[in-house]
Amino acid sequence: MLGIAQIDNPLLTRLAPITGAYGISFVIAAVNALWFTRISLKERRHTRTVLTVVGVAIILLYVAFLHHIHTPSSEGTSATAILVQENLEVGAAAANAGPPLTKTEMLQAFSNLSLFPPVGQACNGIPELPSTRCASPLTPQKAANTGNTRYLVSSNLIVWPEAPTDFFESDPEFHDAMSRLAKTAGTPIIVGNIGTEINQDGKRELYNSADFIQPNGTFAGRYDKMHLVPFGEYVPYKKLFFFAGDLLADVGEFEPGGQRSVFKTGGHTYGTFICYESIFGDEIRQYENMGADVLVNISDDGWYGDTSAAWEHLNMVRMRAIENHRWILRATNTGVTATIDPYGRVVAAAPRHVRTSLRAGFDYEQDVTFYAAHGDIFAYLCALLTAGSLAWGFKRRALHD
Repeated sequence: MLGIAQIDNPLLTRLAPITGAYGISFVIAAVNALWFTRISLKERRHTRTVLTVVGVAIILLYVAFLHHIHTPSSEGTSATAILVQENLEVGAAAANAGPPLTKTEMLQAFSNLSLFPPVGQACNGIPELPSTRCASPLTPQKAANTGNTRYLVSSNLIVWPEAPTDFFESDPEFHDAMSRLAKTAGTPIIVGNIGTEINQDGKRELYNSADFIQPNGTFAGRYDKMHLVPFGEYVPYKKLFFFAGDLLADVGEFEPGGQRSVFKTGGHTYGTFICYESIFGDEIRQYENMGADVLVNISDDGWYGDTSAAWEHLNMVRMRAIENHRWILRATNTGVTATIDPYGRVVAAAPRHVRTSLRAGFDYEQDVTFYAAHGDIFAYLCALLTAGSLAWGFKRRALHD
């Protein structure tokens, strides 16, 4: 969307809680259309002059408002999350990465990242930007009576990302490891894995899932990704592509989830969305209407490598934070793992392409934005007006003929 390109525009992003990203896209398109109209109209003598004056006035007003706009101050946080960044290679890179960790080794390594976050770097904004400072975090409080030279870190939530692992919910080793981690940390966990179900035909169906584990180690809920990536996680209209069997051999065979679900613990509600779903604002807003006071995004952006796609994906998630006025906890496989405040600002982030975890503060919000309550009503009104204008134009032409 055009509107996503303005994620760092403090004036235009104020439209997002009302109109969503479509409203910002509308402003960009409208200004360009105004300038195009000035160039193309030649019939009336003063049209170009008037449109030029209007365009200059818009620019001057924009600069004036931008200069005087009040930037929301950073507020304190009341909760802490541990966001795990697994940094597992994918695709061709995985083939050249040497012997991979076994499942047991991965579970142990990532559990240690959750319980004992490394004293590595944490960034106060988007990594790799010149204005971002990255430094070693404060030493976490040592757990009482552990007698351990390592440090057990308490938090309100642990989040493991979507990643190219063979963590199946039905796997006893995975199940036991997650239960043990939750009980040891005394903390709820949201973890990406592969959910399984047996359908009526006795066939096993696979789901791209996020499991929720209570602090007592109980698996208390699961969200199955509803909006899958076409030709990545499934093949749409698969029977029509019978002739491309070899080309589609590596495409996933996930089934879409049937309904959205939220996770509740400690008096708070978490809404979780997975990877590609972050593109669709009208879907993410539904978590707010389900009572979510914080949003969690798990993703595997390792497929993007070092292209701009990882940053574009981050900006889409930042827009979802603004639209819903919610903190977003984002745990990714290779980065950008970050906390995002309700104004779309990356407050804390982990460096990319490093196996690490991020201990970061966040807060809970209870308000419901106009966009969350009403969705893309602005976009639908624009579509309706456009359709009406086209119909009126065709009618006038028919009458004229």
